[in-house]
Amino acid sequence: MKRILIGVAIIVGVILLFKFCDFKKDKSNIEYNSNLIQQQILNVGKLVVTEGHFSEVLTYKDQDKYLMDLVSFEKKALIVVNADVTVSYDLRQVKYDIDEKNKTITITNIPEEEIKISPDIKFYDVSQSRFNQFTGDDYNKVNKTVKANLAKKIEKSTLKSNAKNRLVSELSKILILTNSMEWTLKFEGNVIEKETDLSSNIKG
Repeated sequence: MKRILIGVAIIVGVILLFKFCDFKKDKSNIEYNSNLIQQQILNVGKLVVTEGHFSEVLTYKDQDKYLMDLVSFEKKALIVVNADVTVSYDLRQVKYDIDEKNKTITITNIPEEEIKISPDIKFYDVSQSRFNQFTGDDYNKVNKTVKANLAKKIEKSTLKSNAKNRLVSELSKILILTNSMEWTLKFEGNVIEKETDLSSNIKG
């Protein structure tokens, strides 16, 4: 009887030992996978910049009138604009939550695009009267008009869509890793299974 009890105790001990070892193995795997994901997010955490160049030519006119419009003094100029434009995403601002228990990573924030316009404005064929000369207000008006026109051109161009494609390409590195480890990636409450899911859920 004593031998039987000792045998049962040994068997139970062996079973508990195996279960403990499996638990430690599962836990170490989860920690390893979590570290891999965090490292991949750090790898994509950089500034993604897409550059473009735009040009335009416009004419600026202004006229001061006096004596019931009988006398007028005009100023005008031909303006040539060359502008470098960048659309960027700062992926260092990506925020996420990791649910190790359910093997899920949820992206909680993707930074919005940042558009920077750097125009080089040159005036040609300047014509002005000593009673109506170019002032700082005129240059401010020109600068405002130029940036408004460039903003419209940017919207009609492929610059923003190209920038978004680069953003999706970077974030897809996280998706590839989560898929390979059989984890789930979520964003905006949706499960992300392929690259097009990312693209359709990102604004812009």
